[in-house]
Amino acid sequence: MNAPDFKILFVCMGNICRSPTAEAVFSKKLAERDILHKIKIDSAGTHNFHPNAPPDEQSQKHALKRGYDLSNLRARPVVDSDFEEFDLLLTMDWDNRALLEERCPPLHLNKIRGLAEFLLTTQASIIPDPYYGGDQGFEDVLDLIEEASEGLIKFTLQKVKV
Repeated sequence: MNAPDFKILFVCMGNICRSPTAEAVFSKKLAERDILHKIKIDSAGTHNFHPNAPPDEQSQKHALKRGYDLSNLRARPVVDSDFEEFDLLLTMDWDNRALLEERCPPLHLNKIRGLAEFLLTTQASIIPDPYYGGDQGFEDVLDLIEEASEGLIKFTLQKVKV
């Protein structure tokens, strides 16, 4: 099997909600376009609050309603080698970004961006933490991640050989 052309890491705080949701949504969208094999996707957290835990039950429930299965994903923290290995590290909010930039070797700082930068029409600077928004918070996060994934696919297609 050939090595992937491009590698993306989605990052939130605990890696049990937004970043695994982004990993699952983006993976499914790539699979639907038959280019999943060209891109390595993973997710991680800036904190190791939930080592090897599955995604949050609410995240799983809302994602599954839209056809995204998060059940096989497990939380892990960002590790130093991620800065070298991945071509793009996409954070969900400003805190995640600041924490990554603090740890990142200067050579790789240009790889850190916010997932919200890839939104096509919605004006938002972050993908907010859904925990404080009830069911609607989880739905809103899915809406943002789905839209940002479409923009990210357009960007990614410029980086891979299709």
